[in-house]
Amino acid sequence: MDYNKTAKEILQLIGGEENVQNVIHCMTRLRFNLYDNSKADRNKLEKVLGVMGINISGGQFQVIIGNEVPKVYKAIMENSNLKKDSGEKKSDHKKNLLSNIFDVISGVFTPILPAIAGAGLIKGLLAVALTFGWISNSSQTYIILNAIGDGTFYFMPILLAVSAARKFGTNPYLAAAIGAAILHPNLTQLLSSGKSISFIGLPVTAVTYSSTVIPILLAIWIASYVEKWVDRIVPNALKIIFVSAITLLIVVPVTLITVGPLGSIIGNWLSLGVGALFEHGGIFAGLILGGTWSLIIMTGMHYAFLPVIINNITKNGFDYLMPSMFMANMGQAGAAFAVALRSKNKSFKSIAMSTSITALMGITEPAMYGINMRLKKPFIGAIVGGAVGGAYYSFVGVKYYVLGGNFGLPGIPSLIGPTFLYAIIGLPISFIAGLIAAYFIGFEDIEGQEQDALASSKEKEADTKTNGIVMAEEIYSPVKGEIKPLSKVNDPTFSREIMGKGLAIYPEEGIVVSPVSGTVTTIFKTKHALGITSENGAEILIHVGLDTVKLEGKHFTAHVREGDFVQVGDILVTFDMNAIKSEGYDLITPVIITNTDLYRSIKEMKEGKIDIREPFMTLIV
Repeated sequence: MDYNKTAKEILQLIGGEENVQNVIHCMTRLRFNLYDNSKADRNKLEKVLGVMGINISGGQFQVIIGNEVPKVYKAIMENSNLKKDSGEKKSDHKKNLLSNIFDVISGVFTPILPAIAGAGLIKGLLAVALTFGWISNSSQTYIILNAIGDGTFYFMPILLAVSAARKFGTNPYLAAAIGAAILHPNLTQLLSSGKSISFIGLPVTAVTYSSTVIPILLAIWIASYVEKWVDRIVPNALKIIFVSAITLLIVVPVTLITVGPLGSIIGNWLSLGVGALFEHGGIFAGLILGGTWSLIIMTGMHYAFLPVIINNITKNGFDYLMPSMFMANMGQAGAAFAVALRSKNKSFKSIAMSTSITALMGITEPAMYGINMRLKKPFIGAIVGGAVGGAYYSFVGVKYYVLGGNFGLPGIPSLIGPTFLYAIIGLPISFIAGLIAAYFIGFEDIEGQEQDALASSKEKEADTKTNGIVMAEEIYSPVKGEIKPLSKVNDPTFSREIMGKGLAIYPEEGIVVSPVSGTVTTIFKTKHALGITSENGAEILIHVGLDTVKLEGKHFTAHVREGDFVQVGDILVTFDMNAIKSEGYDLITPVIITNTDLYRSIKEMKEGKIDIREPFMTLIV
């Protein structure tokens, strides 16, 4: 295929690039937002070399290309003046208030975590050096290193202002100016003088804004509305000067008089509340939090703790909440290890062992979703492990000193401080508690599948004939759920078998595993779809849900990368079913053999309900 020629023909037949608002691509198709869909010539487009079909869904004009879509997309961008989609467009689907709050908190704090983690590690190591007398706090070296580590936290309002501005849709540099204003040395000195302060007769409450979190978030949220309002009333010729000036003159005083004191009070009370909970609640505080942290992560509510955690670290130098996440992760690792010890299925035993190791490294999704939740009872053991470890941490007063971003063994430096030794002891306590609880609670093992697979393999070896390109083989189910024919998929790309023959599954669990042993050839950046080529040559597309590319990766977690070799049953992707359904998407998952033309027939091997790793389709050459 001549990608440049195809790209130019597509651009011409959709009404020219002037008819394009924006264009992105998913695993199989180009997705255009056109100003006028009627200007596109569907009949001629379907005849363009490389175009498999046309579909209009959710307002998008979709040109179905297949596996070559990244190359056609690249050619379109190179042969036009179109700009790549930024991925920041808002979803058309309404969210509830709680989801919006979590989305804002996550969107604001995630971009600045690398700066916080790096600076925090420097502060932690410097504290250790000071404790052991390796450096003096009066030396110039210490002063410089302390500035490197502490600068991020002292000027936290400016970092948050820029990040919040991007999330709220206002000018990030104007937001930074607001943060700089409330941190100005002269203003800081005035606010800390102890004198009565007023602005045009209105009282200003003395608040120290360095290292604060909540006041600046409230300030930038207000600024996003003020700037838009001012922009509407100021004439175009004066906008560049007066919009920013008026916004600053409104938002900074409002912050100093009302928002700042309110945010400071909220932040202080949250910190005091958490401290009181752990100081007076004793082991019960850690037991409850350590035991429920995995459930909190599953619901996405852990984002709500981020402002409290950062506020605790910047104000107090430590946090009580984060150690419980270490304990929850160790509990998940221990429970998965118990499954590896008890399972009689060699293949599943191997998977459980590997996911236990990754959980120890702080990546818990494979163990939590692929092993413990799948078998149900081991998840109870994981909760027990987290609760026991959390209770121990509360009892000895373990604290979290550095926001490091990893809550497994690589994240141990985050615990460096006076309680570091107690923290290290707690890690195996939680792991062993989760292991013992899961081991003795027991579970219904995954039985017989490995033997079935071996027998199937021998049958294939006897019956296989080759055409020089592919070999006959069985495809195992990548998803647990109910089998549906492709004709039931509400998307003509799949229902008309444009991409190839196959089956669909309506999932019951948010886990996708490998249906073959082979190589991951493609995984789209939004993680909703991926392609695998088996050792016998089958090219398989797994597409989770319809139009889920619009989620831009939200609610999906990829556990493999392009080029990875995978075995049958290895976890590829996990996804939050409830969150995706709540946003209005159909979760039906087509599994397509994209090189269908190389097989004499493709037959389904089961109807109705199916579990992962069960025989699903057979490919006959």
